Amino acid sequence: MDPPLRSSLALRSLPLFAGLADARLEQLALQCRWHHLPAHQPLLLRADPACEVYFLLSGRLRVTSYSAGGKQVSFRDSVKGDWFGDMAAIDGEPRSADVVTLEASTVASLGSAEFMALLREEPLVAEREMRHLAGLVRQLSQRVIELSTLGVQNRLHAELLRMARAEGVVDNVARLDPAPLHEALASRISTQREQVTRELAQLTRDGLVEKDGKAMVLRDVERLSRMVAQVSGAA
Repeated sequence: MDPPLRSSLALRSLPLFAGLADARLEQLALQCRWHHLPAHQPLLLRADPACEVYFLLSGRLRVTSYSAGGKQVSFRDSVKGDWFGDMAAIDGEPRSADVVTLEASTVASLGSAEFMALLREEPLVAEREMRHLAGLVRQLSQRVIELSTLGVQNRLHAELLRMARAEGVVDNVARLDPAPLHEALASRISTQREQVTRELAQLTRDGLVEKDGKAMVLRDVERLSRMVAQVSGAA
């Protein structure tokens, strides 16, 4: 780990800590543990008894879980600025998911006692944490509705729309770079890779999706949004 990464400057870039005093950031930097992991390595597991909160400083991670039969269910991908592990730190219960790196990543972690003290002493951080947890509840509620009421085709449309909005839409076009793997999409919408491949082929024929090198380009996000709204009852 390079010394500059062990500083308040790295933490200052996190949305959760925006506006904190320099002295508080320096204190947090000293309290944190610092991790640098290569791609495709586990960062935390559900069986992990520790209750640290993790802050992603660089790289990309996947929050996922496995059934007793070995089926993978992916919840979301995390990018720079995200944080996770906070639920276990708050309620002391076991982890609800595993986290693995998708690429080389740098992460800082803060113990549960220190994290709870931070929430008590910094009202703005506590408010951001509440909004963060509320957002997770809304996302999971929407996923449950989709899994319960939509077919594979519509679930894939909804997932691609989420990814497009997360990456950013410019002139009705979104670029997912790198393109999500078919297996990863299948894990996120609870289906088989072959079904994802068939549906993406249909979207390509319809002119909604195209490949551009290693990227996937969504050519008409507004149309995709209308398709999702029509089947979800939001139209």
